[in-house]
Amino acid sequence: MTRKFLLATMTLAALSGLSSAPVFAQGHMGTPQEQKACSRDASRFCRKDLGNDGAVQGCLQANRAKLSRACSKVFQSHGM
Repeated sequence: MTRKFLLATMTLAALSGLSSAPVFAQGHMGTPQEQKACSRDASRFCRKDLGNDGAVQGCLQANRAKLSRACSKVFQSHGM
């Protein structure tokens, strides 16, 4: 398994659980597009938290000013 594939798999696994985090708590599961929009930011800013979905969400919120435009829009669309 290549390192790049492993990192992508870990990122997607971490983001797949965002549906249980408060940002998606209002019945919205987080579309694949929303997960994709934040996957680079999660691996860039929250690498140590991958695997802990709540921590990844908190980390992304803590780094809100640094997020990509696409990921920032995901949080905005959920009122965050």
